[in-house]
Amino acid sequence: MAWSANSGRFAVCTADRVVLLYDEHGERRDKFSTKPADAKYGRKSYVVKGMAFSPDSTKIAIGQTDNIVYVYRIGEEWGDKKVICNKFIQMSAVTCLLWPAENIIVFGLAEGKVRLANTKNNKSSTIYGTDSYVVSLTSNVSGKGILSGHADGTIVRFFFDDEGSGESQGKLVTHPCPPYALAWALNSIVAAGCDKKIVAYSKEGSVIQTFDYSRDFSEKEFTTAAASPGGQAVVIGSYDRLRVLNWSPRRGVWEEAKPKEIAHLYTITALAWKRDGSRICVGTLCGGVEQFDCCLRRSIYKNKFEMTYVGPSQVIVKNRSTGTRVVLKSHYGYEIDEVKILGKDRYLVAHTSDTLLLGDISSNKLSEVAWQGSGGNEKFFFDNENVCMIFNAGELTLVEYGNNDILGSVRTEFMSPHLVSVRINERRQRGVEENKRLAYLIDIKTIATVDLVGSYNAGTISHDSKIDWLELNETGHKLLFRDKKMRLQLYDVESSTKTTILNYCSYVQWVPGSDVVVAQSRNNLCIWYNIDAPERVTMFPLKGDIVDLERNDGKTEVIVSEGVNTVSYTLDEGLIEFGTAIDDGDYHRCFAALGNMAKARFLHETNAIADQAAQEHGGDGTDHYLVRARLAMLDKNYKLAEMIFLEQNATEEAMDMYQELHMWDECIVVAEAKGHPMLDKLRRGYYQWLLDTQQEEKAGEVQEGQGDYLAAISLYLRAGLPAKAARLAMSRDELMTNGDVINRISTALIRGELYEQAGDLFEKVGNPRKALECYCKGSAFLKAVELARLAFPAEVVKLEEAWGDHLVQQKQLDAAINHYIEARCSIKAIEAALGARQWKKAIYILDLQDKQTAAKYYPKIAQHYAALQEYQVAEELYIKGDQTKDAIDMYTQAGLWEQAHKLAIKCMSQEDVSVLYITQAQEMEKQGKFKEAERLYITVDEPDLAITMYKKCKMYDEMVCLVAKYHKDLLSDTHLHLGKELEAEGRLQEAEYHYLEAKDWKATVNMYRVNDMWEEAYRVAKAHGGTNSYKHVAYMWAKSLGGEAAVKLLSKFGLLEMAIDHAADSGVFEFAFELARLSMKQKMPEIHLKYAMFLEDEGKFEEAEAEFIKAGKPKEAVLMFVHNQNWDAAQRVAEAHDPGSVADVLVGQARFAFEQREFQKAEAFLLRAQKPELAIKYYKEADMWSEALRICKEYVPSRLEELQEECGREAAKKGSGGTEGLLEQAREWEQAGEYARAVDCYLKVRISNNSVLMEKCLLKAAELAIKFLGQSQSMEVTRTVAPQLVAMKKYSSAAELYLNLDLIREAIDAFIEGEEWSKAKRVAKELDPRSEEYVDQRYKEYLKNQGKVDSLVGIDVMAALDMYAEQEQWEKCLEVAAKQNYKVLHKYVALYATHLIREGSWDKGLSLYVHHGAPANPQNFNIYKRLFVEMVNASGMNCAEAYSSWADLRDVLFSLCENLVKSSEANTPAHEEFETMLLISHYYATRSAAQGVKQLDTVAAKLSISLLRHTELLPADKAFYEAGIAAKAVNWENMAFIFLNRFLDLSDAIEEGNLDSLDHSDFQNTDIPFEVHLPAHQHVPEENREEARDWVLTMSMDQRLEQVLPQDDRDTYEASLVAANTGVRSLPCVLTGYPVLRNKIEFKRPGREANKDTWNKFLMAVKVSQAFRGAGRQAAACSMLSFMLIIKHCPNWVELHQTRAILVHHLLCVLLGWNGAGAFLCSSVSSLGYPWAEGDCTATLPIPRTSLLFCRHLTALHAKMCSSSSASGVGDSQAPASLSSEWDREEQSQLSVLFFSSLHFCPQ
Repeated sequence: MAWSANSGRFAVCTADRVVLLYDEHGERRDKFSTKPADAKYGRKSYVVKGMAFSPDSTKIAIGQTDNIVYVYRIGEEWGDKKVICNKFIQMSAVTCLLWPAENIIVFGLAEGKVRLANTKNNKSSTIYGTDSYVVSLTSNVSGKGILSGHADGTIVRFFFDDEGSGESQGKLVTHPCPPYALAWALNSIVAAGCDKKIVAYSKEGSVIQTFDYSRDFSEKEFTTAAASPGGQAVVIGSYDRLRVLNWSPRRGVWEEAKPKEIAHLYTITALAWKRDGSRICVGTLCGGVEQFDCCLRRSIYKNKFEMTYVGPSQVIVKNRSTGTRVVLKSHYGYEIDEVKILGKDRYLVAHTSDTLLLGDISSNKLSEVAWQGSGGNEKFFFDNENVCMIFNAGELTLVEYGNNDILGSVRTEFMSPHLVSVRINERRQRGVEENKRLAYLIDIKTIATVDLVGSYNAGTISHDSKIDWLELNETGHKLLFRDKKMRLQLYDVESSTKTTILNYCSYVQWVPGSDVVVAQSRNNLCIWYNIDAPERVTMFPLKGDIVDLERNDGKTEVIVSEGVNTVSYTLDEGLIEFGTAIDDGDYHRCFAALGNMAKARFLHETNAIADQAAQEHGGDGTDHYLVRARLAMLDKNYKLAEMIFLEQNATEEAMDMYQELHMWDECIVVAEAKGHPMLDKLRRGYYQWLLDTQQEEKAGEVQEGQGDYLAAISLYLRAGLPAKAARLAMSRDELMTNGDVINRISTALIRGELYEQAGDLFEKVGNPRKALECYCKGSAFLKAVELARLAFPAEVVKLEEAWGDHLVQQKQLDAAINHYIEARCSIKAIEAALGARQWKKAIYILDLQDKQTAAKYYPKIAQHYAALQEYQVAEELYIKGDQTKDAIDMYTQAGLWEQAHKLAIKCMSQEDVSVLYITQAQEMEKQGKFKEAERLYITVDEPDLAITMYKKCKMYDEMVCLVAKYHKDLLSDTHLHLGKELEAEGRLQEAEYHYLEAKDWKATVNMYRVNDMWEEAYRVAKAHGGTNSYKHVAYMWAKSLGGEAAVKLLSKFGLLEMAIDHAADSGVFEFAFELARLSMKQKMPEIHLKYAMFLEDEGKFEEAEAEFIKAGKPKEAVLMFVHNQNWDAAQRVAEAHDPGSVADVLVGQARFAFEQREFQKAEAFLLRAQKPELAIKYYKEADMWSEALRICKEYVPSRLEELQEECGREAAKKGSGGTEGLLEQAREWEQAGEYARAVDCYLKVRISNNSVLMEKCLLKAAELAIKFLGQSQSMEVTRTVAPQLVAMKKYSSAAELYLNLDLIREAIDAFIEGEEWSKAKRVAKELDPRSEEYVDQRYKEYLKNQGKVDSLVGIDVMAALDMYAEQEQWEKCLEVAAKQNYKVLHKYVALYATHLIREGSWDKGLSLYVHHGAPANPQNFNIYKRLFVEMVNASGMNCAEAYSSWADLRDVLFSLCENLVKSSEANTPAHEEFETMLLISHYYATRSAAQGVKQLDTVAAKLSISLLRHTELLPADKAFYEAGIAAKAVNWENMAFIFLNRFLDLSDAIEEGNLDSLDHSDFQNTDIPFEVHLPAHQHVPEENREEARDWVLTMSMDQRLEQVLPQDDRDTYEASLVAANTGVRSLPCVLTGYPVLRNKIEFKRPGREANKDTWNKFLMAVKVSQAFRGAGRQAAACSMLSFMLIIKHCPNWVELHQTRAILVHHLLCVLLGWNGAGAFLCSSVSSLGYPWAEGDCTATLPIPRTSLLFCRHLTALHAKMCSSSSASGVGDSQAPASLSSEWDREEQSQLSVLFFSSLHFCPQ
């Protein structure tokens, strides 16, 4: 099934191979049958496997299994004839097919190829090939990339254009099953198949989501999939079910929708999604086609449009009346919010989160531009059909419909469309591809024009008035704008010129489709047919106003409203059309508009010929030779026309063209070139025509060309061309001897005054005198001088002077100079140079003359240079001409006084200069030229004279400037002095300026105050004084006025209240009272109060009393008298004016009595004042608590309790005395039955030094509370007392109290607090069993906090282990964990290992796993990897001594891999990675073993080289360095050079931080990886790097060195496992890592082989090395051999242990020096049934026997080590005879390691 690209057609191909065509409503409209590749096989010989519409919806491609692809043209209408327009025959069956782009069909074949068919050239080609059947094809949303799915699960990607994404091509991923259901969505790739799983892959092939339905038994295999056109949904078909996945942009994942279950639908075999996304069609195995609606929602907009949301990012907008549809889609997959239709229901606007979508419904042009949310505040203008204008926050943005980029963006505040003009390719012009212009207002008077194509400002127009309208012409080169003064301006954007073309313009408009302007000025219609000439305007009178301008049907009319009538004025369409045609380059229209009928007819005929050629041959006819020739003729390119004719063998037509144009010469040339038979006749006719038309010159040229020279000369002379006749005569020697001819020619030349040509002729015939005369007459002085130098040398000077005179006459003075010099006429040369203004040349000539001659010329030249202001040159010239005074005058006139002064000093004495300048200055002073006089004074250092001059003239500003410059220290005084003078003269304003310049504003204020100019004083104070200065001036001003005037003034300044306050504060109470009385009576009391306080301070108490009373403050008077202890007066005033203050008087008297310690008297006063609380206070202050309690009990009983508490606190502060008082009081309360108060008293007792008494008090309080108080009170007291007892560590007492009130949990807590755990447990057990667990938990916490881990072990072993780990008691932790189980042990082993790795002790971490084994726990994988990484990055590991470390790592990884095989992690990527790490560690261990034996140095080198294929896991620089050094050590210099060179490249890359500069050419066709991780740091020391660099540099000079890796019989690098030519992969040798090609030794463990020669060499080296010193290294080799044998022969663990036992036995024999060790090894190994050497043995060795051997050898080894230790001491004991006396510490340590290693080999 397939939908057409325009969504108008739907095609279904049935099992009968018939294609049915339906319309979009599902109604069948047409059908046609497909055809087989070969009719002889019949119609049932094939199956249709693929079908697709072309992008233009007029063709269908059909892919068939009979190895062919057909393309059918189905036409644009239903029922059009169906014809095959392309067919592409293939080599195998077509399995699937796509048509992603125009002319490109992509299809897959059964043989695994994906091919491309080009419908334009009818050819097909292979895009890429695979070895697996192509099961599916799909394309991305844009159609520029394809995916193919293959039967082996491979998914391959290919891009025609990756659109800048940078995504990879080629094999993308391998799906677990054939991906029959394959879809390429917007953000991922979805694949499914027969495994009932749907997998979503990322763009680079990683799995991002999996939907597993394998356990859903109702689900069948997935057969097909389709992505929505927007790529945001995928539908997958299976049996009776459709599953839908929707992409969630917010979460970034696929979300599964509810599946569509359709009973009895059966298997879905095809899916087709309508291109607008609104529907999906489902085809089934049974032939059913179901159509589903895919919309999310629908809505009706304005009852005109239907909006269908087919996806979050796709909306179909349908016009309900016309049925037209527009698909609005976000290309970025953003969700579309609301869609609006604006601009007269023509334009679409929609927002997404990050973009803005715009569209023109009529043209179906859509745009999507980046747009950040602006809250919906944008304003859209749709006045322009090509572009949308968007205003937002002062910014104008332009979006061109159909373009997904913002056209332009500018800042402007003017949003009216009349103030913005945009022109987008509105009228195409010749040679202009893109023309997009914008004009807008920057501000109300400034226009900017912008070229939107180049994004630059084309111009800025500044105007002098506000602009209210503007518009560009259609080409954007002219701008019209009108200002508020109704002036119409024209601006040419190209030349940046502005012209006012009309005043009082009420209407203006460009005529559409042209550059004609129509405007109205008052009652005139103004038309500019040629706007380039704005002064040429056509005007017509009008009676009304222009309302519109219409242009259609070849007619342009101006519509004018004349009241009730409308009149149209027709414009000259010819003029409009001509101007437009000129601008557009359409010259046919130009000729027609101009009336040039000849060219118009010629073009018309040419067009007719082109049309005829188009009908006959196809195309547009412009390629026809006649059309091209005629166009060349029209362009006057006749040679091109001739070439075109001759290319077509149209010689006659070419000749006719030239004859018609009277171009006879070209016609004859064509005839000659083509050997035309009419050539002679043509020539004769041409000659006769020339004579008939009196073209004697041309006829002469024809005769000359034919060799008749005399006739030609006669014709030239007859034509009046004697010079041409002379040229011909001089060119032919035979004519030069004909005197008659020469005389005729010379006479004609002289008669025609052609003297130079006559001279040439005379010179040619040997008459030099005559020739010289002719040259002179003809002023040909160059030829005359050259001839005179040869024939008349004496006359050369004379001729040069005559030549100069001639040039002077011709006004060529500069040319005459040199000739005068040649003629030695110096004066003439100088005058010529001066006349030619060649001043430098004149100076040069003058410098060569004597002084007297030159003197008169120098001043003239000097005047020139003075006029050019080149005064230095002029000065030198004046001096040379003895005119120094003129030079000084020059400088003086130029105002260059310093230069004039300098020159004058050279010529005059200092006094004369000063006198001269001062005299000159005084003269200028008289003339009023003060500035010039000043400069002269300054020049002679007399600034004081200038200052005096200015002072005398009262030019104070200039005077001050000079003082500031020359007497800065006197500037301030000068200003003050001038200020005083000006003040005295009454020039106050000027005086103010100088006072202020002197920073003395107060003087200014005083000046104005003295002159009664208060306003000026106030202004100055406010501007220059401080914050309050002007207020003070205003106050003084008001004070000077007094009365109402003062009030008004202060009110004016808003300072009235401030002035009153200031007067009162300043003691001017009369003025204050006056102001307040007149304006602010409410201020009177305040002033009285201030006055009273003033009087009080003055000691005038009676007057103050009166003022206080006037102020309404009698209390203040009372307080005044109290303060002065005048009690009677205070009492009098209080009683008379403020009865409420009587108490204050009594209190004051009481306070005074207390101070006098008259307590009774004081108490009486306070009680009279009804202030008993003050009496209590005073008694308390006097520490008379009994009196205080008495007063309180009698007068304030409510405060008695509070006072008692306070008394108690005071008693407590005072010690035991206070405590005894509290105890006594408590007993009294107890006896009185006031138990609550007694309890309070007992609780108040605080004795820090007597805990026994304190305890008794607390217990007594608790006892009383429990016995006599209520339940709640007793509970409260107990909760108060018990914590205090706990704090006193009386835990049992506290617990008993809690128990008395059944507070079990609190009692338990008390026992726990006292660490009385047994009591706590007993109470919990007996009284509250539920709390037993609580007690146990607290006990555990206690043990943890106390660190008593050993005790904790018996209670909570896991907590104890965690605690051991926290305390880093790892040995104890592991010891305890080992007693639990394997899983617990390895949890803490992992924690310990992680801890060691973090501390850098990775070797100890490794030994942990050596000792405890390596379980296959995924949680431990990172630890194993980290151990591996740390070890391969460690330094110092490339030596024999590192064997034990490498062997430990190898054994751990070997154990891990064995465990992984048995676990669920088998064959996972992690397992494969650890197998690789095992192989690497094995190579390292083998290399270290080989490094200890000299015979195995090549083995060690090969291992270093083999490790290079694993540089993706190893530090690359270290690996290449070690390989290079190893190769160098065994003299493999070629490999050493290549590897070390690579190492140096890597070292440089590490320094630079990237691998971009690496060259991989040396490692092509090897298995050494190119892509490696860049090491973070250098792994090789600097000195080693420099050493390697020096060696590489040295070797690069060696000519014998070949920079090629050695190759083997495979023509492949010898260490590469993969053959370059065949791709066959060989197994690596377990000893060298090199490929095993022949002489194999196959191991029982699969995938393990060894090279037989290397194997035997290794065995022999181990045997031979027994005889030498170095047991440690020999042990390493033996241990290595043991591991080889384990790999070789042990398929299971039982045999592994047996083999280990025998090999270690052999190792111990070697260490102990037993000579039979080798033989025992062979026999023992053979006894296990393993092949050895040549034969096989069948005897077996039981395991117990092996154990006995170990026991014996371990004892011997221990004895040997002990003997070695004692031998190295000071005792007398000797080492055993079997041992060397030279054992060193290194060997002893190696023996120790081997001893404990042997324990590892002994399971018994």
